Amino acid sequence: MSNIYIGYHFTVEPKELGSEILIAELGETAFESFTETETGISAFVQKDLWDETILENIQILQSDEFKINYSFEEIEQVNWNEEWEKNFEPIDVDGNCHVRAPFHPKTEAQYDIVIEPKMSFGTGHHETTHMMIQHLLEMDVEGMKTLDMGCGTAILAILAEMKGAQPIDAIDIDNWCYLNSIENAERNNCKHITVYEGEAALLEGKKYDLIIANINRNILLNDMQAYVDCLNPKGTLLLSGFYTEDIPFIDASCTEKGLTYVKKFERNNWVSLKYVN
Repeated sequence: MSNIYIGYHFTVEPKELGSEILIAELGETAFESFTETETGISAFVQKDLWDETILENIQILQSDEFKINYSFEEIEQVNWNEEWEKNFEPIDVDGNCHVRAPFHPKTEAQYDIVIEPKMSFGTGHHETTHMMIQHLLEMDVEGMKTLDMGCGTAILAILAEMKGAQPIDAIDIDNWCYLNSIENAERNNCKHITVYEGEAALLEGKKYDLIIANINRNILLNDMQAYVDCLNPKGTLLLSGFYTEDIPFIDASCTEKGLTYVKKFERNNWVSLKYVN
């Protein structure tokens, strides 16, 4: 393969949700790496795998809900480590949990999680990850059988194990997330996390005391019944990946399935909700 890449630079409005959807769609093509920018994202594809129709089936580019512009350029020998270091900021939650890359200094936080950020970490996830960590920090999860659904880089599964949860299933539909979650679990010396590649169909017949689902509104609503079906009595469901205005839809879905609302965190219009069975 050539070391020459084609770099696309997208400006996205509204940025958070639009960039998240755009990355998901581009990830189904030959694009292999993404970085977050102040106005949107940059996406990179090897020139050998590129052709002028590569954006033809990217549906969000045709959506009236988002304003997206882009330019592209030819780039030689992209230094991905340098790109990640420029774009990845560590997460510090109340001084108790620090999520950082290997190139960030270790802190005195009680829970120090080291991940290799690469392309799946980023757009919109800082707020939602922060709030899900807040929920977990408040909970006694010792011995809880746990599911991290849409695990991404497995940050939440790793924290759950650090706090005593086990066994833990981490599931993501994206192959890169699946591989990166395995890598990050090993990096943090986790012994009780099993990572699966797939979607909610994998949950059939399984039971959990704690389910963590940090995805997006549409997937959460589509898969809510599957989550409820595998949640043990008195089990806890933590949800995030959606906005304040989405709360009525999420809450209606949860309450009609017998769950009881407990608590909400909110950051920059992103929301995380806690329910019990």
